Amino acid sequence: MRTWVLFVVLVTVGPMFLMTCYASFPLNEVYALNNFREAIYEDPLLVFSNWNALDSDPCDWSGIFCSMARDHVLKINISGASLKGFLSPNLHLIFSLQELILHGNVLIGTIPKEIGLLKNLKVLDLGSNQLTGPIPLTLGNLSNIMKINLQSNGLTGKLPYELGNLKYLEELRLDRNKLKGTVPASNGSKFTSNVHGMYASGAKLTGLCRLSQLKVADFSFNFFFGSIPKCLHYLPKSSFQGNCLQEKDPRQRSTALCGGTPPAKSHPTQSNNKHQSAEGGARHKATSKPTWLLALEVVTGVIAGSLFLVAILTAINKYKNKSSFIIIPWKKSASEKDHMTVYVDTEMLKDVLRYSRQELEVACEDFSNIIGSSPDSLVYKGTMKGGPEIAVISLCVKEEHWTAYLELYFQKEVAELARINHENTAKLLGYCSESSPFTRMLVFEYASNGTLYEHLHYGEGCQFSWTRRMKIVIGIAKGLKYLHSELVPPFTISELNSNAVYLTEDFSPRLVDFESWKTIIARSEKNSGAISSEGAICVLPNSLESCHLDVQGNIYAFGVLLLEIISGRPPYCKDKGCLVDWAKEFLELREVLPYVVDPELKHFKYEDLTVICEVVNLCIHPNSSSRTSMRDLCAMLESNIDTSITAELKASSLAWAELALSS
Repeated sequence: MRTWVLFVVLVTVGPMFLMTCYASFPLNEVYALNNFREAIYEDPLLVFSNWNALDSDPCDWSGIFCSMARDHVLKINISGASLKGFLSPNLHLIFSLQELILHGNVLIGTIPKEIGLLKNLKVLDLGSNQLTGPIPLTLGNLSNIMKINLQSNGLTGKLPYELGNLKYLEELRLDRNKLKGTVPASNGSKFTSNVHGMYASGAKLTGLCRLSQLKVADFSFNFFFGSIPKCLHYLPKSSFQGNCLQEKDPRQRSTALCGGTPPAKSHPTQSNNKHQSAEGGARHKATSKPTWLLALEVVTGVIAGSLFLVAILTAINKYKNKSSFIIIPWKKSASEKDHMTVYVDTEMLKDVLRYSRQELEVACEDFSNIIGSSPDSLVYKGTMKGGPEIAVISLCVKEEHWTAYLELYFQKEVAELARINHENTAKLLGYCSESSPFTRMLVFEYASNGTLYEHLHYGEGCQFSWTRRMKIVIGIAKGLKYLHSELVPPFTISELNSNAVYLTEDFSPRLVDFESWKTIIARSEKNSGAISSEGAICVLPNSLESCHLDVQGNIYAFGVLLLEIISGRPPYCKDKGCLVDWAKEFLELREVLPYVVDPELKHFKYEDLTVICEVVNLCIHPNSSSRTSMRDLCAMLESNIDTSITAELKASSLAWAELALSS
């Protein structure tokens, strides 16, 4: 009997158990996560390195936390990862999501209104990013939310009254944005409160006054005007500092920064009465005025109206030049529902010089002086009138393929390049952005001696002595150390190779990032209107594959570049294969190290060669986490390699002749 009962239980429960074990993860949540990843175009810390788009179970992906049954995503926490990109509106498909924490990244664009569909969300932390545009009204639908952190962004517009619907909200941080208007909170005529900010039941509460659970709130360093709502007086004064509030507090912004005092509010009835009485009085006066006075008033009115119209048109034109917003198709569709609004804040380019296409055309001899080309861009040489020589990079992309995301990416890239300032990096002088004809250009200071690749593989060997090569090596190392260690956040070269190193008249190297648009433009032409990103191109061991570019990728590429400089061989040759594979057999044995050296060289210093090869081995270590930082690599090169003229004279009896040729 027992055996029969056990058999029945197994037959009944067994299939259910197996179905539970093998139930697939909700496809909509996996799709939403992959869509979130695609909207990120830079991942310098390789957070997404274990995110496999073909994996149906994302619970082991970095930053993803699932339920005990591993059937739903409950939390996304990717903070301080320097992710650059946009917030995907499809995150709302993860309907069980309770915490969305993306604090301390470089997210741009707007907060999607679809976030308001996450009914189970308890924590929303998008603080310390570069988000713009208004706070969506739909955030008032987050019925279970307990914490909202939107601090340190570039959010604009008014604070939505709808936030007063969040009855469980305990923490609200909106400081350090560009929010305007009044703090939406009203308690009616009757108001009493206790120490904890609870209000009398007789008071008519609206807006933020309805947040009975609110314990922490910060509205500081925005542009709120009016007065602090009485129902929020329990908050510390520091929560309202740095605004335009009518408070006798030196910590409020000055009137100049606030753009003047906002107009006082008046009761609608009184306003209407005044308007009616004034209108009646005016009508009465009009009947008693002489004809000449009426004619004078009419002429004056016309002139004043014309001036007012001119002022309005000028202001509109100025506003259009200053900032604008654009509708962006998230995916190809004629439906308005598939569009989202992204505000392009051109304030980020206010300190970057903007050239007109006409002046660049004149400087570059009608764009006939082409010094470089690729499927993605053309490089022109030019000379500004009374100014420096320039290199102009024109992006090759059709206007119909230029999405709003590309426009915003272009502006961000210009702002990124403009902050770079080092003797071993190319200096961005400005940019050109015009619609007729469609033009997107970057203007750099020109390095007159061409690329390092040209000198290594097409130049004369006698012009490229060992000491000169060592100076170039140390210059490149200094430039990379600056980009990786001294810039905050760090900057990486999209495709670090000898074509990305330009040389000045005295053969000083300048690192240039011309290739960052390669995959972006290719993707835009393939998927016009869609957004996706797989990162930039960088060199990986034993292959030339595409990957998410990071600091470690630059370090590996630097090792390959060192081999190219000392050997005179290209990184990859169809006949001889990969340079790293060829050099490995020599790098492991000190007695055969000289075989790595370019046979064109008349002499070299063995001590320098051993240092270079040691650095190469550190750079190309198979485990990226074991590679030495550029700060330490640069210190090794600078302290162990002597590039002075005295050192070169000691090294070779032919140094005088080489020195004469290279001067």
